[in-house]
Amino acid sequence: MADCLFCKIVAGDIPAAIVHRDDALVAFRDINPQAPFHVLIVPRAHVATLNDLTPDRDALVGSMARLAARLARDAGHAERGYRTVFNCNADAGQTVWHIHMHLLAGRRLAWPPG
Repeated sequence: MADCLFCKIVAGDIPAAIVHRDDALVAFRDINPQAPFHVLIVPRAHVATLNDLTPDRDALVGSMARLAARLARDAGHAERGYRTVFNCNADAGQTVWHIHMHLLAGRRLAWPPG
């Protein structure tokens, strides 16, 4: 999608601190981190919200979760713990209309969030 911030990052049109890139997913550091380790995992394919996922993309969310676990482990956060979050629509805090998983770690995370 031409006006999507994350599509532009995925395409390389906007710089980002990329920590992972493959045929399906791109992961990069959040520019406004809420934890010492805060990475966004985004699919290359544009899907606006979780509500827009279709059965043909069921594996996409699983791939995102597996990547989050690997990145947390590689950064040394798997044993102490990490959080993954999807926000869906404005009331939940979604501000970029391209699904993305937040991966947060490196400090104790309170519950409930926000």
